[in-house]
Amino acid sequence: MFYDMVQRGFMKIYLATDHAGYDLKEKVKTFLQGLEYDVEDCGVHEMNPDDDYPDFIAKAARKVSEFPTDRAIIFGGSGQGEAMLANKFRYVRTALFYGPEVPTSTADVTGRVSSDPYEMLRLTREHNDANVLSIGARFVTDEEVFTAIKLWLETPFSQSQRHARRLKKIQNIEDELHEQNS
Repeated sequence: MFYDMVQRGFMKIYLATDHAGYDLKEKVKTFLQGLEYDVEDCGVHEMNPDDDYPDFIAKAARKVSEFPTDRAIIFGGSGQGEAMLANKFRYVRTALFYGPEVPTSTADVTGRVSSDPYEMLRLTREHNDANVLSIGARFVTDEEVFTAIKLWLETPFSQSQRHARRLKKIQNIEDELHEQNS
């Protein structure tokens, strides 16, 4: 059901970056709009080398925290700090993408071997139901990013019992921490 909604464009995608990812974010926004996704730009809206990524990444992560079936794509020079910040928000599961890389060992517990350079990215959706993608803008080409984003948005969560169980445990921990801090 959810996957059908995504394919019909009911999902909103939030974009956010600081100066390091500004140019790439603008290209990705055009790319996603061309695919008819509903896109909301959380900033930055102009190049400013003195801006701070928490001001913008937090806006996108907060939206996904409130609407966990939506997605966000966030950008930074490395994507690391951005991913760390986004993962502070309840119900946000951020994956980091630096570019395609072929697995050096088996791809999963079944022993399956993969030569797909986007295998890790696919697994962030299938196994972890990642709803935020952090991109290290200084480590990828535009074409790699477009391929990665399309794959990430189109890959559904596997619904496997073991992966659902693990996500439920994460949610329980988030709920417990939230209650302690309330």
